[in-house]
Amino acid sequence: MKAKAAVFMGAHKDFEVREFDITKTPSGYGQMELIASGICGTDLHFHNGKLAVTPPTVIGHEFVGRITDLDPEEGKKYSLAVGDNVIADIAVPCGECLLCKSGDDANCVNMQVTNGGSIEKAPYLYGGYAEVNYTPLTNLIKIPEKVDPTVAATFACPGPTAIHSFELAKKAGVDLSGINVAVVQGLGPVGTFALMYLKAQGVKKVYAITAGNDLTRENTALSLGADKVFNLTREGTEAITKALQSENGGLGVDLVIECSGAPSAVAQGMDILRNRGVYLVPGQYSASGGIEIQPQLITFKALHIIGSSQYSMCDVHKYLDFLSAHGELYEKIEKLGTKFKVSEINEAIAYAKSGKNVKTLLVK
Repeated sequence: MKAKAAVFMGAHKDFEVREFDITKTPSGYGQMELIASGICGTDLHFHNGKLAVTPPTVIGHEFVGRITDLDPEEGKKYSLAVGDNVIADIAVPCGECLLCKSGDDANCVNMQVTNGGSIEKAPYLYGGYAEVNYTPLTNLIKIPEKVDPTVAATFACPGPTAIHSFELAKKAGVDLSGINVAVVQGLGPVGTFALMYLKAQGVKKVYAITAGNDLTRENTALSLGADKVFNLTREGTEAITKALQSENGGLGVDLVIECSGAPSAVAQGMDILRNRGVYLVPGQYSASGGIEIQPQLITFKALHIIGSSQYSMCDVHKYLDFLSAHGELYEKIEKLGTKFKVSEINEAIAYAKSGKNVKTLLVK
């Protein structure tokens, strides 16, 4: 038995599709067959040379699959069994550093990853861009039976990423149900999920800011609950900034979450916030250049700026809880994903970079 995988060969290079033997499942691991595996913005940063990873390797960290093999006794320890649908979580915090010991393992300073194994040594397939995956049982989260696993795959990483930033805001005393006006910068996967999540939490007005001329994406945001979508290309930064500064009787907006990854978004985010406004920044995840900001705004407005990078296992559980509670969103979410076979990886990467959709998924 063999399985195909897309092998990352380096920045700006085509992936190679190779076949690997399906080998014995190592102790402590689960073997899974692919249901759907997302192409993350991080993966595009690898391919664009803005983040580093050593080739050749199988990248990808949004694997959703069905368990096909594991040691039954080991599986019982984690309430896992053959046939379960699961999300594979990439992060392996050390448990020993200051951050881990203080309950903040998402920011572990010695973080390891589950997809870093060599493709030269069995079982070969640790990454998400493969028809079969091997992940430690400690990093598998069972998907509830009521949740469609393909729906869960659509935001398997973006959902927990957004949720983690909202959880950090909650720890800082921010009550989302008390927010009058929130703005989502960017309508990629993280931004689209953040929009849905904010509406579900009872935020009164949720606006989105995007760029380009993709009316389909804008209409999708409106169908998911956005009260209005502002377009930087058509309307310009100044006009949008003035419109949003007029909220709350001219004070500005209460909360902004930066999900675009565009450095220029940060200056606008600070401009549109009211005094004591909250700025969540999970989107600046690559070395995309610097910008000039007005740091006095942080002081004069007493802004609360919260960075957020990785997420924890608990955020994946919260993500699945959210999906379990909002079955009415399944049909809309499923339409957001464009599916390609693993063997079509280079077409999939090009499509993901085109921005024509919200999410690109690899399937068997």
